[in-house]
Amino acid sequence: MLSLKRVPINSFNENIIYLHKDCEAYKVDEINSMTKVEVHGGANPIYGFLEITDNENIVSPDELGLNDEAFTLINLPEGANVSLTIAPKPPSLSFITRKMLGNILSESEYKSIINDIAAHRYSNMDISAFLIAAGSFMTAQETLYLTQALVGEKVFTWDNENIIVDHHCLGGIPGNKTDIIITAIVAAYGLPILKTASRSITACAGVADTFSVLANVNLDENKIGQFLNDARGVIVDYNELPLVTACKIISAIERTIGISQQHNIVSEILAIKLAAGVTNLLLDIPVGPTSRIKSASEAVQIRKLIEYIGDMLSLKVDVVITDGSEPIGNGVGAVLEARDVMKVLRNREDAPQDLKEKSLFLAGRILEFDPKLRGGQGYHVAKEILSSGRALEAINRIIYNQGKAQQARLGNLTREITAHQSGTISAINNQRINQLGILAGANQYAGAGLDLLKKVGDTVETGEPLYIIHSTNSNDFALANSAAESNSGYEIN
Repeated sequence: MLSLKRVPINSFNENIIYLHKDCEAYKVDEINSMTKVEVHGGANPIYGFLEITDNENIVSPDELGLNDEAFTLINLPEGANVSLTIAPKPPSLSFITRKMLGNILSESEYKSIINDIAAHRYSNMDISAFLIAAGSFMTAQETLYLTQALVGEKVFTWDNENIIVDHHCLGGIPGNKTDIIITAIVAAYGLPILKTASRSITACAGVADTFSVLANVNLDENKIGQFLNDARGVIVDYNELPLVTACKIISAIERTIGISQQHNIVSEILAIKLAAGVTNLLLDIPVGPTSRIKSASEAVQIRKLIEYIGDMLSLKVDVVITDGSEPIGNGVGAVLEARDVMKVLRNREDAPQDLKEKSLFLAGRILEFDPKLRGGQGYHVAKEILSSGRALEAINRIIYNQGKAQQARLGNLTREITAHQSGTISAINNQRINQLGILAGANQYAGAGLDLLKKVGDTVETGEPLYIIHSTNSNDFALANSAAESNSGYEIN
């Protein structure tokens, strides 16, 4: 037996086990390649890669070290007795080989793969192989199997509610925090809305990042049920919930290797909603030359796939295709986006009208999940709820329930990026604006980002500001300035 030690190293979703080269319990001198091992002693084995060190400051010969991820999983105190064995190769890896050869996998094969991923039997390299193998092709039936497997066994149920609604946007559009406004309007109407949100994935700030400027987004199941009953609305970071474990792991690898495939996007979105107990989902697919979905035909393919899986899994889905040609709202970054959201909810005259109108359109569609409303009535009901102040009351109630956040400050390192010529703004590159916001530090600091002053169709004079860069870190500020000088993301005719 060896004594457990925590090695404070984060290895980005990879479990690492450390042994000293003079460990007498195991013949580590015979190991000459990366070896997968099992660590025993906790409720369940921990799987990870074995690494050997001769530094006793890391581990001594009678210790076994676990990095942060593995130490959290084993759930034992330092000093506990543990042992290890060489881990057998997961049988499901052979299914990935079959997929690489062009075969269609069965429901049980997908379930086996996902179960092994959730149990951390796969390395990051194994998961990457799965994503690449599945990327060649997947049938609609396989996507259904993948979705079912990703849902897993843990599913929230809300027995006192007949309907739980939610909204999701496929993303890629800077700003675009309609979700928070929608939640306020729908909750004020009385439909229970459980907004499962995430931190930043492909943009400067995810919905969870933006709402965390206003309120706590880390809630447990009991709090969610309580707040749904009381305020009819909850905005929660799904990563903090004990749901869709494999989905979270796969999503992290997708971001690392830069793979984003239609069937994975569909499976992950629907799995999260189903696991959270959502019964009715509105899905927004923005289409534009620099958004995630670039053509109407691609959007239609995704819509049909989502509708098919929704029908098969008893999830009522309404899919809308919207304009994704430019950013929505003025703020890009959590603090700036939260400012825009509250301007809309407060009915301020300077509120961004594109954010307001899109929110009303989408909220209206969700309200029409209520059978008492006829098609087309939803927008007018949503508009009345917003203009009357009921939506503001609802969001304030949600913030109060979840716990008001400490005020985050906007980055004080600022620079105006100006027009290089006079004319009319003909296009804004969503991808470039996202890149500039990330360079400014928006995916790390709530107060960083871009404050957009001009939109497509606006006229500008040479030297007139297009947007303001906000940073809290001097290195980020310098990088964003340099990148904006070479390509501002704006096209001017």
